[in-house]
Amino acid sequence: MLKALVLLFLAWVCFLFYAGIALFTSGFLLTRLELTNHSSCQELPGKGPVGGGGRGEPGACWTTPRFSRAVVVLIDALRFDFVQPWPGGLPAPQPFLGKLGSIQRLLETQPQHARLYRFLADPPTTTMQRLKALTTGSLPTFIDAGSNFASYAIQEDNLIAQLNSTGKRVVFMGDDTWEGLFPGAFSQAFFFPSFNVKDLHTVDNGILEHLYPTMDRDDWDLLIAHFLGVDHCGHKHGPHHPEMAKKLNQMDQMLQTLVEQLENDTLLVVAGDHGMTETGDHGGDSKSEVMAALFLYSPLPLFPRAPLKDPEVVPQVNLVPTLALLLGLPIPFGNIGEVMVDLFSREGDAQPLATALAQASAYHLNAQQVSRFLHAYSLASQDLPPEELQRLQNLFSSASSEYERLLYQLKAEESFLLLQLLAAAVGTPAESSGPFSVPWLAISAWALTATQTFYSTGHQPVFPAIHWNAAFVGFPQGHGSSPVLPALLVGANTFASHLLFSVGCPLLLLWPFVCEGQGSSKKKKPLASGAEVEGEKEEEPLMEMRLRDAPHHFNAALLQLGLKYLFILGIQVLACVLAASILRRHLMVWKVFAPKFIFEAVGFVVSSIALLLGVALVMWVDRAVGSWFKQLILSQER
Repeated sequence: MLKALVLLFLAWVCFLFYAGIALFTSGFLLTRLELTNHSSCQELPGKGPVGGGGRGEPGACWTTPRFSRAVVVLIDALRFDFVQPWPGGLPAPQPFLGKLGSIQRLLETQPQHARLYRFLADPPTTTMQRLKALTTGSLPTFIDAGSNFASYAIQEDNLIAQLNSTGKRVVFMGDDTWEGLFPGAFSQAFFFPSFNVKDLHTVDNGILEHLYPTMDRDDWDLLIAHFLGVDHCGHKHGPHHPEMAKKLNQMDQMLQTLVEQLENDTLLVVAGDHGMTETGDHGGDSKSEVMAALFLYSPLPLFPRAPLKDPEVVPQVNLVPTLALLLGLPIPFGNIGEVMVDLFSREGDAQPLATALAQASAYHLNAQQVSRFLHAYSLASQDLPPEELQRLQNLFSSASSEYERLLYQLKAEESFLLLQLLAAAVGTPAESSGPFSVPWLAISAWALTATQTFYSTGHQPVFPAIHWNAAFVGFPQGHGSSPVLPALLVGANTFASHLLFSVGCPLLLLWPFVCEGQGSSKKKKPLASGAEVEGEKEEEPLMEMRLRDAPHHFNAALLQLGLKYLFILGIQVLACVLAASILRRHLMVWKVFAPKFIFEAVGFVVSSIALLLGVALVMWVDRAVGSWFKQLILSQER
């Protein structure tokens, strides 16, 4: 009974720590409420006129579609400099430079048909979070990085849901992460396992097997191909390896063939969901991780003028409202992105009035949608300050009134003043243990050794430094479709020191006996006469066997040891909490301090659970030894 009480008390202390960590996490890390509202063709996002036409026309929803179909090629980890043009004839200093020559040729020979952008991703730069942003137009929260191992279905309004609700057919091929995010959403799908980063070709070759035959058919409206070879090559070899050049050459040949098969009513979108570091990893917020590439191409002229010399920076969330309006779909309800207005121009400069009207109409629809979302979000959550919300509403009302006035002037005087209506974006935002007490110094040294082991084995408290290859130890061919086992292997590798030292912590109960044994006097040596050496003490029971003589002291010492260890671990977490709080406005908060806090918090949870297991194991051994001891005494008495 006493042992059970000790375990329950330690579990209660752990729970108090968990509650404190959860309380701080809920206030420090970015969180948001996911609304289940959906946009629809039957309901415009706001009142007022819609310039540029569209309502009532065949295939129109909020506005007239410019393209009837689109091909989205997602090249995982396509860093911007992988696509950046390289001068012909000059040797490239890195293997990844100048390999996507088809994009460079299209930019040079058809400047009004093609455009290259710097595609800015928001951290965390993990695939699942980026896919949510690229389909919903929202910003996944920082803590969502942990769900990259176990993707869950997206409940928010998104492009895939809008395509399905309007009767469009979506065909997918590639990364099986999409299967978990959009179950049953595709009219046809070819999923391939994505977690084996050592496999550079299975996913890409599988896509290529189905891509070109699908392009020749007319049973689709949106075709999505998610290639993984570049990302896996980065994880396995890094961006500077010759294998990266081979993989980019394969992507270049694929794009060249794809462009030749495009029809006039089809838009080609080539994008990277994130970049990669110089070691091929991603997950953080470094420039090389957040700066991906976006390339757009249309067989018909799409842009009124030649591209800028330095490609424009476009946030990833901006792609969602842009694609929605170009395909004649409602903008997803929770989108906070801004339309890429250049894509809403008319052919050439012969119709500047029509171009300006189309761009203003796109801006207005986008602003109405964001305003509606802010209003709905403010009703469901208290995260938005009322005064800030009112300020945004006043700005929107003023801009809407100006837009309506300008439309009236267009009808009355056929004159136009270009209105640039910027969409508002939401952001934020005991009992004495007797002679068995383990000193603080020993416990502190044990805890610090666990921390030192974490660093000495090559780990760091940042996401890009996670040893992903640990997922394949013992499984060089992969694990199939389940992400549970690889996630456990990576977690065990990352927090191995926390597990081992916490499970072994109860063994520190032997510390007093070790010290006593090292400093004790020699055993008594009887003289020939039978008398003992003067000054020698009588022999005591050996070390840990004395624990049997005082079971209440043993249990109290075990409880005290557990509390001391939890206290030291809690001090480490508290230090991270204070650092994150004090430096919450520091430029490196999401790169250094937030990941450090997450690692310490998870490490505390792992350590506390392992400590409870270690205490339970010691109690089980003690009970087994006690039973054996009783049987020994009974046998001797007989």
